[in-house]
Amino acid sequence: MEIVARGLSRHFGPHRALDALDLEVPAGSTYALLGTNGAGKTTFLRLVAGILLPTAGVLRVGGLSPAEEPARVQARIGYVMETSRLYPELRVRGCLRFLAGARGLAGAAREAAVERALERFELGAVAKRLVGNLSKGYQQRVSLAQAFLHDPPLVIVDEPTGGLDPVQQREVQERLRELRGERTILLCTHDLGEARSLADRVAVLHAGRLVAEGPTEAVLGSGDPLALFRAGPARVPEPRT
Repeated sequence: MEIVARGLSRHFGPHRALDALDLEVPAGSTYALLGTNGAGKTTFLRLVAGILLPTAGVLRVGGLSPAEEPARVQARIGYVMETSRLYPELRVRGCLRFLAGARGLAGAAREAAVERALERFELGAVAKRLVGNLSKGYQQRVSLAQAFLHDPPLVIVDEPTGGLDPVQQREVQERLRELRGERTILLCTHDLGEARSLADRVAVLHAGRLVAEGPTEAVLGSGDPLALFRAGPARVPEPRT
């Protein structure tokens, strides 16, 4: 599912969280947003999901406007937030059943979706455990699993490995890597190595503006990529073929 932003802005009083952003996320790609804290990454994710309304500009998600048709857009999105929004008092299978029901799945369709999620994210061994008793790595797997229950064409993942140890990071990254090409994945991360490993294309934001965009290796593969976090706008050209 393609995402297209044209002149997209979001202001919070005098603060411009996003400032006239032009950006295209190709359908079927894994696309990473990079930037320092306050660059506008999470604001963009929330605009795509219809959680925030734009101050100005145009945003289309699969041809739909999240501002005008948020329910239709949200029905086609899976969202993994930076801070877990799981239910610690529920067991893993029960938590996924509840969230599948909230997505409109019922009966055999709900049970099949839960079993697929348990298998895909290797949660079978902890299916009967309380979510609140799981390690952070397993909790993040449950967060990923719930985002795929309704088989959405677009999955938004905000800081997928934040706070995880190196082993847990690798496990979560492997799950995401296996999903490349299946659907559009919009990824927000601070980790340049993670972006190189997972993303087809990246965009670097600074103070709400786009400072670099292009294929991952073209943007991050040479020189000092950290300089982009402080630089003025400079679109990275496509590689020659």
